[in-house]
Amino acid sequence: MIRFNNDYNRGALGSILKELAATNTESYAGYGEDEWCVRAEAVIKKLISRDDALIKFIPGATQANVVAISSALSPVQSVIAADTGHINCHETASIENTGHKIIALPNTDGKISAQQVEECAAEYYGSGAPEYLTEPKLVYLSFPTEKGTLYSKQELGEISAVCKKYGMYLFVDGARMGYGLGSEKNDLTLSDFAELTDMFYIGGTKCGALFGEALIITEPSLRYRFKAHMKQKGAVLAKGWLMGLQFAVMLESGEYFEKTKRADELAMEIKKAFEAKGIPLWVESFTNQQFVILSERQKNILAQNYYFEEEGITEQGTVVRFCTSWATSQAEADALIAGIAAL
Repeated sequence: MIRFNNDYNRGALGSILKELAATNTESYAGYGEDEWCVRAEAVIKKLISRDDALIKFIPGATQANVVAISSALSPVQSVIAADTGHINCHETASIENTGHKIIALPNTDGKISAQQVEECAAEYYGSGAPEYLTEPKLVYLSFPTEKGTLYSKQELGEISAVCKKYGMYLFVDGARMGYGLGSEKNDLTLSDFAELTDMFYIGGTKCGALFGEALIITEPSLRYRFKAHMKQKGAVLAKGWLMGLQFAVMLESGEYFEKTKRADELAMEIKKAFEAKGIPLWVESFTNQQFVILSERQKNILAQNYYFEEEGITEQGTVVRFCTSWATSQAEADALIAGIAAL
């Protein structure tokens, strides 16, 4: 059986494991106050062209979302997100549990628009009684989205402009950042994210690390006592160097970008195989997540040899996700392509 059900089903890049083994008997300061974290921070600051950014390493993406959003909002403020956003669908009301409402906007292929965000903010300020309502203060986006789609530089810029107009923060969930950057359709850079957003993160867990997300805060007002917020939410790792080392190794070498780009390329080969067979796409994705609609027969045949995620039922059949990763090999992709051709 070959796994295409997610992009976190294998350990880590060999280069990371090699460095972990080589430094295993070394001792380091705890809680991220070590030379590996300093080294990784320097690499990231160079990549984003921002020496003033605050960078913190957090074990997981849901933790990063919870800490970032809850630390930015007061008790009477809320977050705007797509109804398909990870914080709205896959985090067990973690944001609501910190006392903040999620204003879920209808998505179009996983995305929301600047117009939707503006209408939401304008409705609050034009209500005549804003003191009785939760104030939309932060906009949450995912890149790529939960449907594998991408925001363009123009779209992100337009949303950023609306956020500035209404005094809202813009936060981008980058758990799959590498796959977004590596897509043939992407026109955004890490420097663009640093310029257009207030917070975003470079995902490690799904992109070649054992675990870890590099959260980048560019807005000065959000930096105050941020580590205290991390500690309160259980997101400070005592052995913080384990994350610093991983990001330093894979970002310095460029392997992070190479492996995720290759995953996108393999996903495009798989996508073409589905299209050649006349199997309909559920959404047009140019990243490592591919969503197709399978008949019951097709689904059952492929399930004999491959793991994939079922996303729901339509009139045409079952929506399923096939996901490549930094570790997917050409041989694995070729096997699936042959399986699709034989349907």
